[in-house]
Amino acid sequence: MPIQFHTEEPLNFELEQSANITQWLQNVIKEEKHFLAYLNYIFCTDDYLLNINRQYLQHDYYTDVITFDNSDQGPQIEGDIFISIHRIQENATSLSVDTQQELQRVMVHGLLHLLGYKDKSEAEQKIMRQKEDHYLATFC
Repeated sequence: MPIQFHTEEPLNFELEQSANITQWLQNVIKEEKHFLAYLNYIFCTDDYLLNINRQYLQHDYYTDVITFDNSDQGPQIEGDIFISIHRIQENATSLSVDTQQELQRVMVHGLLHLLGYKDKSEAEQKIMRQKEDHYLATFC
C-alpha cells in the first residue's frame, strides 16, 4: 500500500478512520496533480520527534510535524512524515479543537510540504492555511 501508518516508541495510539484518511490523502494528491509512489506517516512521542529535529535539522525544540521529501523531483510523492501525538493533543487543547481534526490538519500540512508548499514567510503561511482549510473541508 502506498500510504502507510506506523507508530514509534511505546505509544498508545491508533489512527481512527484510517481507510477514510487514506482515501482523503490520495484525493489531495490527485487534486494537486501529483502521483503517489509512497508515503509513510510515523506517529511518535514528543521526545522521539525532538531527537529527529536535533539530529537532522539541528533544531532544539519540540514540534508537531517533520516532513522528509525523498523524491528526486517533479510530481511524484515519496516521503516520510513524523507527527508527535503529544504535540497534537496539546495543540488541540490550547486551540479548543477536536484532537482528530488537529491531527488531520497536521497530516495534510505535512503532505502539502511534499506537494511543494512552504510556510516560512507570512504570505506562504496564509496560502498553507487556506490549503489546509480547503482540504479539511473535503474530508468525508
